[in-house]
Amino acid sequence: MRDAVDDFARQLSHVDNRSNHTVRAYVGDVVSLLDHAVRMGCGIPAELDLAVLRSWLAKQRTLGAARTTLARRAASARTFSTWAHRDGRIPADVGAPLASPKAHRELPSVLRADQANALVLAPGEDTAALPLRDRALLELLYGTGVRVSELCGLDTGDVDHSRRVVRVLGKGDRERSVPYGVPAQRAIDDWLRLGRPALAGPDSGDALLLGQRGGRLQPTVARRVVGGYARAAGLPRTTPHGLRHSAATHLLEGGADLRAVQELLGHASLSSTQIYTHVSAERLRAAYRQAHPRA
Repeated sequence: MRDAVDDFARQLSHVDNRSNHTVRAYVGDVVSLLDHAVRMGCGIPAELDLAVLRSWLAKQRTLGAARTTLARRAASARTFSTWAHRDGRIPADVGAPLASPKAHRELPSVLRADQANALVLAPGEDTAALPLRDRALLELLYGTGVRVSELCGLDTGDVDHSRRVVRVLGKGDRERSVPYGVPAQRAIDDWLRLGRPALAGPDSGDALLLGQRGGRLQPTVARRVVGGYARAAGLPRTTPHGLRHSAATHLLEGGADLRAVQELLGHASLSSTQIYTHVSAERLRAAYRQAHPRA
């Protein structure tokens, strides 16, 4: 069983190019599944069957796992089953018929356009290194809708100043070009001209955004920066992902095509992007209730 887990992890990481977070989650699920299978008398992966998989999910449900967690664990089991069958470890893809609980999708929390504008302007006109970096960070997060990990992974060479686009390496090593606007261009120029040289050191490399000690800015620090400026500006609790949600929603409300927004966000599936149409519909209903005399 241990060999199967190790080989499955290598498949996810080195062949499928899954993120470290996904690999950890899927491998943890499969370890739990195989432990349950051993307790049910399975000695090798070939003895797995659909009843064992369903029994494992049922146990997770009785332990109080959320529907989203159960859905992910079912996906982990199906992925492992497909791989194990293809690799010759089990005689049939026993996980293929395994159903997933339908996960309840919460509508993402978004800022209004004026709130987002207040947030990106929160660092002010201070020309010290950190405020300049924070202004570039906020302008890029909201101006491009990129993930915080994607933003922190940018190098200076990924910025095309003449075309105002950044080259982003997203999930599954998929590369895309994302445009940004004039305010973000000004913030980047000020940061590269005045701020970055003040922080740059031996550990900076080609990183676009730097931490206080000169190394590449880490996502955890970026999250603290966003949350801190949101609190200081008296705005609702906000994260980098909240700015991504806000950017997508404001694009759609402004008339952007859904597939164009999908490409900008780097979503593999259009269904991931469609949730933002529900956000816009909620705002439309709220405006209707507030303004229409027959609401």
